[in-house]
Amino acid sequence: MSVDPEKCVLVAVFAANVRRIRLERGISQEALAERAGVHRTYVGMLERGEKNVTIYNIERIAKALKVEPAALLQKGR
Repeated sequence: MSVDPEKCVLVAVFAANVRRIRLERGISQEALAERAGVHRTYVGMLERGEKNVTIYNIERIAKALKVEPAALLQKGR
């Protein structure tokens, strides 16, 4: 059974962390998408919590941001 991404706390945590870290590093959504090998609109959807991200893409985005994947899933960072 599918879960609505808007009803999952971890989706919101991931979204906030990606956006915060991206902005701290001065990287645009487009640049992050290019580094991670995903579409630009996908990054925006992730940051707004509209998409449920796969483990595969968590790893790609973490590498592009130069952080451990776990850092993107931790609350209160």
